[in-house]
Amino acid sequence: MTHSLHRCGDTAAEKDFVWLMYQSKGINDEEIAEKAREFIEVVEEVGSVNWGDVKSGPIVALSKEEVLDRIGDKSRLRGVFTSKEQVTDFLTRISEKDIGLSVVIAGRLDLILAACQKADVPPHTINFSLGVFGNTDRLPEYTVLEITTMCGHHMVPDGIVENLLSDVRRGRISARDAAEELAAFCPCGIFNQIRAEEVLRAASRTG
Repeated sequence: MTHSLHRCGDTAAEKDFVWLMYQSKGINDEEIAEKAREFIEVVEEVGSVNWGDVKSGPIVALSKEEVLDRIGDKSRLRGVFTSKEQVTDFLTRISEKDIGLSVVIAGRLDLILAACQKADVPPHTINFSLGVFGNTDRLPEYTVLEITTMCGHHMVPDGIVENLLSDVRRGRISARDAAEELAAFCPCGIFNQIRAEEVLRAASRTG
């Protein structure tokens, strides 16, 4: 899914893998709520640090029970893993369950392909991000982009990231609390607060 491909920065790249659950209209879009809950059982067993339904929000802003209670047949579930091992485990388990829904994984391609091979799940399609073109001088500083691009719909504002980064540098807030606050802005749950914490902590030492 292209909106999850534009994450930039090498910081903690081996700890950042987006997963997405999708149904196809008119093909497998019936009784999704029940299938989605079964899907989330696997996600929880594997240990996704953040996930959500764009129609309700992520588990960093709501309780898991609230998100699950609001799941409907139009729900689109998304989240993030923090290791290649989790991706392998997830693909293995979800393949065995054969729920009948599409699965998308986004992240560093070499690591994802290795996970697919180990899980014996050949990829159907591969998409690439070709980068950003044009007047890139107008973009915010790279540290800010490392964080804002973790929300594919750009719901994490540049200015708030800059303010929180400044607060982390001044000791007004911890990198962890700032990362959690930023994660709540991304409604679909693909924002990786673990990686954001590492980015903020590293930037606070060099700023």
